[in-house]
Amino acid sequence: MKTDLTYLRNMSGGNKDLILEMIGIFKSQVGEFIQSMDEYYKNKEYELLGRLAHKAKSSISIMGLHELAIDLKDFENLAKAGEMVEKYPYYINKFKSETKEAIEELDEVVKNLDIYF
Repeated sequence: MKTDLTYLRNMSGGNKDLILEMIGIFKSQVGEFIQSMDEYYKNKEYELLGRLAHKAKSSISIMGLHELAIDLKDFENLAKAGEMVEKYPYYINKFKSETKEAIEELDEVVKNLDIYF
């Protein structure tokens, strides 16, 4: 699995309603993050892109996407400094593909919540 819900399980105390709420928030945030990333990159608003990567990192970490969180930290630092702009599409596309997979997994978790929690 791409996601690791250990932290979410521990943080929520196994409260299924809270877990469902957090998954729902994550899913809605991902769409907003993607839209903003594309917009900021297109408009060359790299400082804002770096701040967004920082914000996204928190949500990603809660869902246990550890490798992506590390990449977002690197992306955050580069974007805030306006450095290595040619790498930004890699980070944005990785965010899109990894979160797409994560959402598919989380949809399965929601359908089978009693099995997972």
